[in-house]
Parts: sequence; C-alpha cells; structure tokens
Amino acid sequence: MLEIYRKSAGIVVTKQKKVLLCARADCNDMQWQFPQGGIEKNEIPFAAAIRELREETAITNVKLLAEIKQPLKYDFPPAVIKKFQTENYRVLGQEQYWFLFEFLGEDSDINFETNPQEIEFKKFMWADLCEAPQRIVAFKKEVYQRVADEFHKYIEGIS
Repeated sequence: MLEIYRKSAGIVVTKQKKVLLCARADCNDMQWQFPQGGIEKNEIPFAAAIRELREETAITNVKLLAEIKQPLKYDFPPAVIKKFQTENYRVLGQEQYWFLFEFLGEDSDINFETNPQEIEFKKFMWADLCEAPQRIVAFKKEVYQRVADEFHKYIEGIS
C-alpha cells in the first residue's frame, strides 16, 4: 500500500492587519482554520490556492503579498488517516504550500454556500495572526505557528 502526503494549498487572507479564520461546518464545536484545499493533478499550488479560496469562501478580490516556497507537512491523527484510506493508498497527512493574500473586498463578499453539497465553513471572524495557532486543532498547530512566524512581517507592514 502506498503511503503519501496529500498536496494542498493553505491560504491566509488579511484585512486591516487581521486574518480570516473560518469555523469548520463539520464540527459541533468551533474549530477554526484558514481556508485550504487539495492541489489537483497538473495544477500549480498558486492556482489551487486561488481556486480553493473561491470555492470555499467566494473570495476573489485579493492581492498576493507573500508565499512560503517550501511545503510544510503535518501528520493526520489515526481517525483522519482512516477517512482518507483506500485499498491502494493511505494518506498520512498534508504537504501544504502557503499563500498570504490581502483581501480587497467587503465582508459581504464572503459566502460559504458556493457549493451546497460541500459547505466547508459555517462562520468567520477577523483575528490577530497570533491567535490562529491557538485556535487550530492540535495536529496542525506547529504548521500554523510556522505560517504565523513567516507571514507576520508582511501583515505588520501593511499600511
């Protein structure tokens, strides 16, 4: 059985020195995260980030501020590994390419119901970047801290 890391894009959206955190729709409690999603075959990470941001939040009015060139990996806990397992492969975690975008639109542009069959989020908030690692599930915490450390200087530099 092939063991792999799923390639995905992670997206940090900033507005007025705050970042967009979204509450997952598939959780009863408020589990917050940045938008993210899988990179399709023959798709480049930047294109995946733009597509996933549009699909999950309807946000299209953004400007790229920064990216982390090397992917960051995290491992899934056993229950999540089971969810992604097939008879041919087992996904051990994600290998994420991260992008920082400045949001040039209005909050009213954000819509989680772009695809009613796959609603990922139920609520959003604008928070300080340092809050993201504190609000994310434990197995993603290290990656979120590295993303926060890397993107902090760009967010603080926005006038």
